[in-house]
Parts: sequence; C-alpha cells; structure tokens
Amino acid sequence: MDFARNTQTDVLVIGAGAAGMMAAGRAARTGARVLLLEKTGQCGKKILVSGKTRCNLTNTAGLAQFISMYGPNGRFLHGAFSRFFRDELLSLFTSCGVATKVERGGRIFPVSDDARDVVTAMRSYMTQGGVRIIFNSAVSAIIPEGPGGFTVRNGSGDYHARCVVVAAGGASWPATGSTGDGYKMANALGHSLSPLLPALVPLVVKETQLAKSMQGVSLRNIRACAFQCDASAADETLIPSYDSGRGAKKSSRPPVLESRFGEMLFTHFGLGGPVILLMSLTVVRALAKGPVSILIDLKSALSRDQLHRRLLADLDRFGKRKIASILKEYLPAKMIEPLLALAGIDAHTPAHQIGAGGREKIIALFKALRFNISGSLPLSKAIVTAGGVSLKEVAPRTMASRIHPGLFFCGEVLDLDADTGGYNLQAAFSTGYVAGESAAQYARRRP
Repeated sequence: MDFARNTQTDVLVIGAGAAGMMAAGRAARTGARVLLLEKTGQCGKKILVSGKTRCNLTNTAGLAQFISMYGPNGRFLHGAFSRFFRDELLSLFTSCGVATKVERGGRIFPVSDDARDVVTAMRSYMTQGGVRIIFNSAVSAIIPEGPGGFTVRNGSGDYHARCVVVAAGGASWPATGSTGDGYKMANALGHSLSPLLPALVPLVVKETQLAKSMQGVSLRNIRACAFQCDASAADETLIPSYDSGRGAKKSSRPPVLESRFGEMLFTHFGLGGPVILLMSLTVVRALAKGPVSILIDLKSALSRDQLHRRLLADLDRFGKRKIASILKEYLPAKMIEPLLALAGIDAHTPAHQIGAGGREKIIALFKALRFNISGSLPLSKAIVTAGGVSLKEVAPRTMASRIHPGLFFCGEVLDLDADTGGYNLQAAFSTGYVAGESAAQYARRRP
C-alpha cells in the first residue's frame, strides 16, 4: 500500500543512512509498522562513498579498544554494543549474502570491495520486514502530540506515528543528504547540542606556499606531532616515539597535543592523509585555545645522530655532486628544492661545499618540518561531524529521548564520533538497531 497524507504508523524513521536503515529494519522485524522518510532519492548515499566506495563496515578491535576510539563519549556505547556488536552485524550481512574480509588495521570490508552490496543488503533487510520507504521526502518539523504520539510534517503532508526515530545524519558530506537537519529537529524539540566540529578533515596551514610547492607528495612512515604553540616555539625533543591521542594506549603531556605515525600528504592548502585526519579533531579543538603547530619527522626511523652520520658520509663520498642530487636518496623529488630553500642552500651547490651549518639545517628540517595551523577545511568537507545531540539527554540502553517519550535518536546525529577504521559505521549500525527495537517495543505499549 502507499502511504498517503495523514497516514498513521507505529514507527516513523527519518533518514535512510546506515543508522536509519538498521533502525527501520529492526523495528519492522520486531513487529512494528514502519515508515522510512528519506530526503534524497536513494538509500545509503553516504555508505556508497565510505571507505573510498568500498565501505569499511567495522573493525576486529576488542571491545575496550573499540570504546576508546570514541574518546570519553565512548562509554555511552556500552549498552548498544552489548546488544548488537560486530559479530551480530557480520552475521546479519552474511544472512543477506554479503561476505566480508579483514584488512590492515583490523578493517573489515565486503569481499566484493563494493559498497553497493552493503546498501542492497540493508534494503533487503528492510523489505523483508515490510518497511515502507518514501524518497524525496524532507521533514520540516516533528510535532509532539502528547499521548497521541507525533506528527511529522513534510512538503507532501503530515504523517502520524506513535514514535519517531531521528537518524538524519550529521552535517558533513552534504551531497549525501547530511545537511544537519537532525540537529535542527532535536534542538526544536528542546534537546541541547554539543558544538558541531569537523572531524577527520584536512588541515589548512599558514605556510600555504610551502605546502603548495609540495602538493601531491605522499609520505609514508613519518611521525606528525601537534603542539599547542607556535611552530617556532615547538621543541622537537618533546616529540614522542609512540602514538598518543584518542584510541592510543598513551596520552601526551602539554604542549604536545597528539602524535601519530603513518602516512600523510601535502595539498595546495596544507596537510592531509591518514595521520593528519586522525589528529584533526584534536587540532580543531585546540585552535580555540591558542596557536597550534604540527612538526613532521620525515625520518622517524633514524635518530638525529644516525641521520647526521649518514648525511655526512654521503656528502664526503659524493662531494662533486650537487646537493639536490644527493637528497634524492632521502626525499621525494618535489620536496628537495622547497626544503633546500628553507635551509638557505642553493640546490646546485656541490656537496663538498655544504659545511656543518648547512648540514645542521638540513637535518633540522628532516627531523622537524614545521607548519603553523590556521584551521581546517569546513564541516561540509569533513568525513565525520563531531558534536551533536547531547548524550546526557538520551538513554544509552534504548536510544530514547529523556525529554520526549516516544522519540529516539541514532547514528551521527548523536554526539559520537571516532577515528577511521570502521568505528563510525559500527556505532551507526549498533545505535540504529537498539533505537529501532526500542521504538517498536514502545509502540506496542501505546494504546
């Protein structure tokens, strides 16, 4: 049947992303009549672009490590994960015909490497439960009707439901439909919001010309360290040899904010790549307190003394070569002239003319290439939205609003975010499952 104006239903879900589809499917399979309203023309648009279109579903990390990836707010997820966690999620996808595999870092992907299979599986999960979906249906308001439930208003009319699940996503990647609608709905209903910030987002530097001169260069096995101070004041001896920050086993001491080892890249505006994305939320928050800088150890496997001995030996052995030629063994070609310019050394200078002062300047740049951070790309360019509906106002075992009975939240609209690796999608699926089941149970108790 078609849902027409003034239709009554048990559970109305807003948003057909990972959390919304899971909530709708679970509510329907728990016996509720379910209507899903999606503002765009298809389900799972953000899933389709996640994991570079491969969809990193979840991770093999243990529960304690999993919880740590969300920072202090991770404690909120204990209830949801106790009811629906990785094993249950993978079992669901297996039952829908989606086989999975484990890759580096414990990341779990579909064997097909195709996010479309994940969306198809979720569509099947909902269809088999009897979920009705209306596309191109943007919600303009949720109106509580006391014991009578809610009226949900959109351009085509009003829909009446015993309970409502808000799964409208965050405010990043607006092309997927995540334009912050859920935050507005929650706020209009009296829920408070934690400040919205971009997470997993590239950073903009003040030294834009330097970054632009190395644009496109991708580096491996580097260590990036963020400091709460100007780059010129950052003490490179404080750079830890271990990872620190959210999800890491160790924390940093001021002025060090966070330290990460791995891959990064230079862009025309600044810094990007995995380690930068992981540090970005810490940096964005720290910018509100004062200057932030990032020092990059380009040769983290070598101590300063080891690097000095190696460079000195190469300069002695190939004294007639130009310094730029020798540094090709140390750096990507596109980085050589910019770094030599920083050191005040002409790229054509013969190696035997590089004195102790010149060697020290080169080594200093290798061990601590310095950038001052001016900000990040906007929220619309972030992978994840940090902030959202305050967790203090949502019951962790049911995802129910503590303000309006019959109202539930799940997914990115909540003040939950994590690093890359499948953690954000697992939280969406888990909170969606609990919200859908809880909403169906609530609807059954309503007259």
